[in-house]
Amino acid sequence: MYQTYDVRGGADQGRKALPLIRAQLEHLGLDGIFVPHEDEWQNEYLPDCGERLAWATGFTGSAGAAIILKDQAFLFTDGRYSQQARNQTAAELFLQRDLIEQGPAYWLRAEASEGTKIGYDPRLIAPDALSRLKTSASQAGVELIALSVNPIDRAWQDRPKEPTTEIIPYPLAFSGETSASKRSRIGEKMASDGLELCVLTSPAALAWLFNIRGKDVTRTPLVLGSAVLLQDGTAQLFVKPEKVTPALRGFLGNEVSLYDEEVFAYTLQGTKGKRVLVDPAITSAHVFDILDAAGAQVVRGADPTILPRALKNPVEIAGAKRAHTRDGVALANFLHWFDHQAPKGHLTEIDVCKAIEGFRIATGALQDLSFDSISGAGPNGAFPHYRVTVESNRPVDQDNLFLLDSGGQYLDGTTDVTRTIAVGVPSAEMKDRFTRVLKGHIALSRVRFPPGTTGSALDALARLSLWEGGFDYDHGTGHGVGAYLGVHEGPHRIAKIPNHVALEPGMIVSNEPGFYKIDGYGIRVENLQFVTNAAPIAGGERPMLGFETLTLAPIDRRLIEVSMLSPQELTWLNQYHARVLAEIGPQLDKDVRAWLEAATAPL
Repeated sequence: MYQTYDVRGGADQGRKALPLIRAQLEHLGLDGIFVPHEDEWQNEYLPDCGERLAWATGFTGSAGAAIILKDQAFLFTDGRYSQQARNQTAAELFLQRDLIEQGPAYWLRAEASEGTKIGYDPRLIAPDALSRLKTSASQAGVELIALSVNPIDRAWQDRPKEPTTEIIPYPLAFSGETSASKRSRIGEKMASDGLELCVLTSPAALAWLFNIRGKDVTRTPLVLGSAVLLQDGTAQLFVKPEKVTPALRGFLGNEVSLYDEEVFAYTLQGTKGKRVLVDPAITSAHVFDILDAAGAQVVRGADPTILPRALKNPVEIAGAKRAHTRDGVALANFLHWFDHQAPKGHLTEIDVCKAIEGFRIATGALQDLSFDSISGAGPNGAFPHYRVTVESNRPVDQDNLFLLDSGGQYLDGTTDVTRTIAVGVPSAEMKDRFTRVLKGHIALSRVRFPPGTTGSALDALARLSLWEGGFDYDHGTGHGVGAYLGVHEGPHRIAKIPNHVALEPGMIVSNEPGFYKIDGYGIRVENLQFVTNAAPIAGGERPMLGFETLTLAPIDRRLIEVSMLSPQELTWLNQYHARVLAEIGPQLDKDVRAWLEAATAPL
């Protein structure tokens, strides 16, 4: 099994860590330290050696930051993690702040004392984020000091070592384009822009550009390392030597030179006078410091692999469809099992996690989970990023809702699906809220939109029915998804926060509106879908784009208040269920198929 249920972090962890960190601050003559969640590669999900925020505070969420002073400490988290942060940190030690509305930059400007000296590790923060901190610090009279050694690394005596798992070639049958072709077309664009080099430190960029995968990062098949791409399409790849095999050398060919990651900084020192493209949003400030000191002509711009990586080619889309069909079989088997076991009253959240993972393993193709399953019974379902442990493990409530958000990593695709399931008899309130969420989901599935439209322009469609009832949810509506890569992938998204990247054909994005009643239950309906060229609209004047749904799993009919659905919404739901039955049904055993026929029967 991939998922574990041990208790991570917690208030005692912060209580033990803070005195050690403050001793380091005293030694360095600092008043405080800024602790981001990000590691040297700006990952979302981190290797164990990068979990500095969790070690320092006890908070284990995938987004957040802290400012630790000699006599106070502040933890910043977004709406997904506000309750988790309160549960995992000591209230007498950490003051909670909203990461979006009252983030570290706001804190520096509004709460920091003039003359305060706060250290930061330039390896763990990108220049764009650092610039915002420096602006606020300057306004407040605070001194930000770049540190050559991170005090947390000194205090963390048993810090795990960086992983050294072997790099795995990712074949053309799954990638759809050779590394040489990718490097050549990006190199040509660099040449046309007058750029000689591009520095890449994002593991996702390396995975896509070189057609490689690894096991350095939990739940995401990434390789930690760095690269330099030249305009002629040749490249230098810097990784730990233990990761390199003869098969990898042969796969990459002569145009890619492999080096020990220890010489990456030395190589950058030889860029004097060269025009070097670096992304200031996802590359560490440390890299920029090296290039500036070397005399390079640094050109700040977007990582050139981000948009091509998001625009899935036909082979990747075909792979995503296969992965979701396979995953759909596992989901049907699981939902059938759950419907028969949950009413007996013996299931727990961990039982559910083990079951869905087991059904995915039974496909024979699962490489890993795409994230730890969010398995929430009753009130635990109201935490959007809840992670069950042996301490929090709750029985599956009767006459309540169960929320399961889970996904798998397969060689041909990454899946992510949420289903909210009725256990026993749902209340009228539950059905009302569920149907509002479903209406938003359907609206975002059916929409047609002109080229150039961003995800933020579509976000309100998913929230409208909830707004009409006086409700909302505090997370984005859709995130990009990789092709056997990260379950969260930019640059596109669907959210209230403005996003300036237009949706284009080939982009995969989630569709996941929700509703959360604290101390009650949680609701979310999530499918993955990809952008397509929509069929012409009769009488229309402009070409339109739309979405095609990838996820194949029934939506719980018992939770739907049919009278709230429009004829168009009802048609969409019945057609979706007919497709699920047609594509998944033939691959199921007789009993499960009979269950699926009932679960997808027309309303």
